[in-house]
Amino acid sequence: MALSRGLRCCQRVFSWIPVLIITAVVLWSYYAYVFELCLFTITNTLEKVAYLLVFHACFAMFSWTYWKSIFTPVAAPCKKFQLSYSDKQRYEMEERPDAQKQILVEIAKKLPISTRAQSGAIRFCDRCQVLKPDRCHHCSVCETCVLKMDHHCPWVNNCVGFSNYKFFLLFLAYSMLYCVFIATTVFRYFLKFWTGDLPNGPAKFHVLFLMFVALMFFISLMFLFSYHCWLVAKNRSTLEAFSAPVFIGGPDKNGFNVGIKRNLQQVFGEDVRQWFIPIFTSQGNGHYFPLKSQSSESQNPLLANEDLWEESDDGSEEGSLVEDLDPSVIINMEE
Repeated sequence: MALSRGLRCCQRVFSWIPVLIITAVVLWSYYAYVFELCLFTITNTLEKVAYLLVFHACFAMFSWTYWKSIFTPVAAPCKKFQLSYSDKQRYEMEERPDAQKQILVEIAKKLPISTRAQSGAIRFCDRCQVLKPDRCHHCSVCETCVLKMDHHCPWVNNCVGFSNYKFFLLFLAYSMLYCVFIATTVFRYFLKFWTGDLPNGPAKFHVLFLMFVALMFFISLMFLFSYHCWLVAKNRSTLEAFSAPVFIGGPDKNGFNVGIKRNLQQVFGEDVRQWFIPIFTSQGNGHYFPLKSQSSESQNPLLANEDLWEESDDGSEEGSLVEDLDPSVIINMEE
């Protein structure tokens, strides 16, 4: 037991190493650009001031989005998706797998769950003891179920999911902008140092290396950012891109695709002015998502079970999930 705790503690410590590496590289780039390039190499005052102003704006947005990606807590399923004490007792006391599946089916009828496991059963997490909402997956690193989980990113030491996916996309975008600005403004002085027009000194090493690092990071970030832009346009997570979500009618990789405009709004919100600021503007609360138009209401558990999760059998507000439901979910299902 003590050994297991020690290993978990070591794992948590080592998981911060990628973040420390990125932080160290960024801090070095700050020193190299601000001091070695702007203060010690550039002689034109107007050029120096302009470079410093734009650089610090890019640096501030990069740092803000990176911070939000790292320290935004992952969103876990709410209590309504957890088994009640009585349901948990029934489930644990039942030894037959088919009977256990039936118990989960009965519970799921009161919840807005559309997706299924590959076997067609209700998706249930034994470790968290919750019925998984649509697009929710268990992260073995974070040791919890994560709403709309995309992937676990070691470079931010956090799960990328519903609560911080916008921040992660902005982090990639501002990282690219940071690298592009450095590369374009350093290039002229890179050539001067390379051809010997500027004297050798400590600044030469920093400027040359800064150019190579900026280009290297930009190329890798460009591919990753382009891939996630494609995912957003298709309304898929990284996990869903590799394994299509399963619905009652079978797997459907486009099950959550409701058009590019609405797909973008789900992640960034409806106010375009807030798209580029790392504040949470994503639609909904991560427990249910609009589905693409379906041929009949009976194929859609969200509509088929609506009365059940609007009001529970005992007249309580157990089904108040619908109160927080984004109107676009219901409207889309009625089209």
